Parts: sequence; C-alpha cells; structure tokens
Amino acid sequence: MNHVPGLRGLYASAQLALGALLLAVSVNAQTPPQPPESKVVSDSSSSQPEGIAIEPVKRADASPDAAITVDPASLLPDLPPVPRKDATLIGGTITHLDRVRDRLTLTLFGGGHATAMFDPRTQIYIGAKPATLADLREGERAYLDTILDGSTIFARAIRLKMTTTEGDTRGILVKYRAGNVDFSVRDGISPNLVNMRLNSSTQVKKQGRIVSANVLTVGSLIAVTFKPDGSGHSLASEIEILALPGTTFTFVGRVTHLDLRTGLLVLESSTDHKIYELFLAQSVVPDDSLHVGSNVTVKANFEDARYVAHSIGFTP
Repeated sequence: MNHVPGLRGLYASAQLALGALLLAVSVNAQTPPQPPESKVVSDSSSSQPEGIAIEPVKRADASPDAAITVDPASLLPDLPPVPRKDATLIGGTITHLDRVRDRLTLTLFGGGHATAMFDPRTQIYIGAKPATLADLREGERAYLDTILDGSTIFARAIRLKMTTTEGDTRGILVKYRAGNVDFSVRDGISPNLVNMRLNSSTQVKKQGRIVSANVLTVGSLIAVTFKPDGSGHSLASEIEILALPGTTFTFVGRVTHLDLRTGLLVLESSTDHKIYELFLAQSVVPDDSLHVGSNVTVKANFEDARYVAHSIGFTP
C-alpha cells in the first residue's frame, strides 16, 4: 500500500511538466521573429555608438530641385554655321522690329522696303564696336549684310550708326532761296520735311571742294551734318552736294542687290566704296548676265530725285 502515494506524486509531476511545455510553446508562438541584423547599424567593433544609424552624406550646396533642374538651352540643337556666301549690303531705317519672330523691316534709302530675319548668329555692331540684339531699336539707321536662305533674306551682320552729339540727314533739297538762311530737306526715309539753317560758318562742298551756297538748287540730293544751335533750331555745319538735277554719272562697281520687280539695282562703287541705289529706266531690258555679283559700268542721270540708269555695261 506504500506504492500509491508514489504514483500520485509521479502523476502530479508529469502534469506540471506538460503545463510548462504548453506555456513555452504559447509564448514562442506570440513572440514575432526578430529581423536579421541591419546593415546600417554598426557592430560592436565600430567606432559609432551602438544602435546609431549611419546617414548618407549630402552635399552642402545640393537643393531639393537640383536633380531635376535642366537648362532649357541645353535641350535646343546647335544652330548651323552661317553659310559662306557673298553678302548683299542694304541700308535704311529699322521701321518695324519683331523680336518674337526674329525679323525686322527696313525702309531702304531711296525708297522701298525689305524684311530680313536674324538670330543669335547675327553679328551686331555699333560703329566698330560689337553689340547685341538688344541694341536694335526701331528708328535706328542700319546697314545689313544679307544672304539668301532659300527665299528668305537673312541678316548675317547688322551695323548701327554710332550715336553722336551731331545729327545727319540725306535727302532732296525741296526749299531754298539763295541768300536765305533757312532750307528744308525731304529725307528719303521720312515723310516729314527736315527744316534747318545755315550761316557763314556752314561749309558747302561738291566733289570734295568747298563751293558757294548759291550752287544749291532745289531738287539736289544733299547730305547734311547738323547740330542744335541753342535756340531750338538745327544749324547745318556741313552740306555736301551729292547730285544736281540733270547731272550724268558713271558708276563702276559690283551689284550687291537686284530687284527686277521694282527695277532697283544696288551697286557698291569700286572707286569710293559707297553704296548707290540705281533705278532702271524703262528702256533698259536686263538679260541673264545681270545678277548679284556682276561687275558693271552704269551710266545714270539724276532725275526725279533719284539715279536713273540708262545703260549698263559689264566689266571683267
């Protein structure tokens, strides 16, 4: 009978062991698995304090948008170089400037209009000094070195006249009486008359020689340099007689522009290297030999306030 208590003790011990085993399984089931050791946490051999995350190094000058900022100019293709062609020189006043379409309209000296395109390849000069497209202004007198891009006139270079304290004008003398101090000029690029005065100090020149003011004749083509006289008037310091009515001229040079529709021929003189606008008389019938670049000899009369070409010969 002494063996019964021993069996009960053994049974109680088995129940306690089974309860402990079930409790351990339950605890392990409720404990989430531990993540693997992080790569950004230093180990015990590191000099960083344990558990401190290592942050990536950032540039001090980096901004949040630096990685997505793009220079718009870098997205545009480079412009091709300007073709190496003979340039046609045209001169006049800028009467319209379109900076959106990059084009300008020039009222030509002697009449007519021309529209030319420009872009960053166009070289701008004020006098002999380089300038920028921002210096272009309506009303400025300009000379354009132009080439044809298909049927479009492109300005390879634009040369603006340097601003000085003196002014100048070129046109037809429409009002003058010998001995009078007042005279008026119709500028070739303005519908309004330019009224000026002359005095004893005004130099009148013809073909580089000083002549009397009595030589001035209504209908003459003249170039005038003037400045304010302090009383609200413009005083002519120099008057150059370019052409008297009915005078015959011989021009020798290279054709730089030709418009058969209007009968306009622009010639760069080989003698004085100036630009002259000549209008073809009705009797002149040009052939295929007349083109831009031709070397010609032209006989023209100054009539109706312009040079009228009556004959054209070709020179080698």
